Amino acid sequence: MTDTKLPETTVGDGVGSAGEAIAPIDPMLRVTRARGASRIATVLPPIVMGLAVIAAWYFVSYVLLDEARRFLLRPPHQVIEVGFLEWENFSEMLEGLWSSTKVALIGLALSILIGFALAIVMSQTKIAERALFPYLVMLQAIPILAIIPLIQFWFGSGDAIWDYPIISVLNSRVIVCIIISVFPIIVNTLFGLQSAERGMHDLFTLHHAGRVTRLRKLMFPAAMPAIFAGLRISAGLSVIGAIVGDFFLGAGQVGIGQLLRKYANNLQGEELLAAVILSGALGVFVFLSFGWLQQVAIGKWHDTAD
Repeated sequence: MTDTKLPETTVGDGVGSAGEAIAPIDPMLRVTRARGASRIATVLPPIVMGLAVIAAWYFVSYVLLDEARRFLLRPPHQVIEVGFLEWENFSEMLEGLWSSTKVALIGLALSILIGFALAIVMSQTKIAERALFPYLVMLQAIPILAIIPLIQFWFGSGDAIWDYPIISVLNSRVIVCIIISVFPIIVNTLFGLQSAERGMHDLFTLHHAGRVTRLRKLMFPAAMPAIFAGLRISAGLSVIGAIVGDFFLGAGQVGIGQLLRKYANNLQGEELLAAVILSGALGVFVFLSFGWLQQVAIGKWHDTAD
């Protein structure tokens, strides 16, 4: 009896078991498919979650709430019709959103300057860190609603505290925004500056590098991932600070916070929900903007930027 040996084939040799030629898979095609699958995996979960939230929203509006109490949670299509499709309401919200956006961006910019300055000082001397850090933690621990009356008592609630050109942008709402958003920048920047490897510090010491050179070429590059993590957190907090300050101070240029209070007092449920959605969209936009900036700045050399 003679053994019959079938022809052996290997994966990717271009020949099938029946002698038919199999075209090899293009590596670029594999990369394209992998990228497409990655994009789907990134986009699909938020879409599914959004549809689930809308379905739950409709369920609460039409099943759990009767007609007499449906004003508490208007269904999504009514919110879109009244809040977004009626130009008078939508334009009012856009103006308020723009006012709150300016406050948030100004507050965030000042928070970045203050946070970087304090973090650099504390990273250079332990005495400054021990002296300042407890009070920064205390400021962060105090509820902002307890500070707002004090800020209003000291600075009022108008558009500007001083009329000088350079600091005319500073007002009570900006101060509230700074108080809420500055702490993550300080903590993350300080942690990043202190996370540079000891061996690299020894190398800079061996080359007689000064404080500025060490800070610019060693500590700040090592701190960039932590800095961007703090910026992304503070970006969202700055939007919260702008809206909270506008909601409770209630003076000066009308922002989204004042509109939220007006809609709630007048039982305008559709406009109220539309304003809440716009506020959330602003926070997400600012957060994602800093995520994109992080990807541009350090995405080529740091894995966590992906």
